[in-house]
Amino acid sequence: MDQEGERQLGRRERDILALERRGFSGPGAKERAIREELGLAPVRYFQLLNALLDDERALAHDPVTVNRLRRVRDARREER
Repeated sequence: MDQEGERQLGRRERDILALERRGFSGPGAKERAIREELGLAPVRYFQLLNALLDDERALAHDPVTVNRLRRVRDARREER
């Protein structure tokens, strides 16, 4: 990977974080947006999102969203 690629997130990664910043009303609204806007199956979306939460580039790009999602993920892990 070149240095430019190491510093910046790709469009798909930025789009995933942008979708996570939005609020969704009603059951299935987020899953529908994932399919229609990103062209991803929800399972694949959440796999990519989880990997993004551990990516320092994502943290640099959107620290508020990434830190919020990390807290949610950590809380869910503690419940198990």
